[in-house]
Amino acid sequence: MRASWRFCSYLSLAVLLLGGLCFAATGAAHPEMLVSTEWLAAHLNDPNVVVLQAGKNRGDYAKAHIPGARFVSSQDFTTGHQGLMVELPTPEKLKQTFEDIGVTDSTRVVIYTTDWYPVAGRAFFTLDYLGHTNTALLDGSLAKWKAEKRPMTGDAPQITKGILTPHVNESVRALLADARAATDSGSSTILLDSRPQKRYEDGHLPGAQHIFWEETVQNSKQPVFLAPDDLRKLFDSRRVASGKKLITYCEIGLQASHMYFVAKYLGYDVAMFDGSYYQWQELENQPIVKGNAPR
Repeated sequence: MRASWRFCSYLSLAVLLLGGLCFAATGAAHPEMLVSTEWLAAHLNDPNVVVLQAGKNRGDYAKAHIPGARFVSSQDFTTGHQGLMVELPTPEKLKQTFEDIGVTDSTRVVIYTTDWYPVAGRAFFTLDYLGHTNTALLDGSLAKWKAEKRPMTGDAPQITKGILTPHVNESVRALLADARAATDSGSSTILLDSRPQKRYEDGHLPGAQHIFWEETVQNSKQPVFLAPDDLRKLFDSRRVASGKKLITYCEIGLQASHMYFVAKYLGYDVAMFDGSYYQWQELENQPIVKGNAPR
């Protein structure tokens, strides 16, 4: 009886482990990074959930936004078009930006945008850099919310300033030296160009693979993400192997932030090259490759 019990226990454990492995191989490694419109609708009154509308145009926000959402200007979580362009501000500046709109250490943050969708990814990347890991994107963004005729308001929410403790994670940001090392033919790190095909063909970092960020969503105007299995197939088809270190880049770090989100969602060890192609080619005049081949 005892031996039979042990056998059944081991068998049950094996089934659970195999089931977990199958899920890890086919599902999202971090499903909590993406929330549905249904989930958000059910949590609008949750005091621990802060919804952020990220973008440039406060006027659009003032006209209508998701009830309770706060506006965060992209100019307050990037350095703008100066120097390297759209770089990370200091942790002190970022701490103030997010505390002013009520983000705390325990806040569940949900981000959407009415702007170009990679702006939402950039806001996610920024909070990840600060070490605030309880952050998600709204699947389909505001476009899906509105298409489902969910509530909108022009009323500004009452905001209590938050207390946010930065735990800066420098490993999520790749610098020029990191990108340069990844171009070496013997490097185990994969460079991933997130720009349109034409821009990739016009010139890319040596060895870079290519996935245009819009390929990861069903429709760029209503950006519902592809299913995790389909995202994995897309990455595999472009020779972006799982288990490898990944560095995303684009022009100035917006499209690359979206791809950073997707890669992390799938479980990649990923960083985003903040200086991106602008620093690589325009400022530093580093070697590039033209055409469809990585090298």
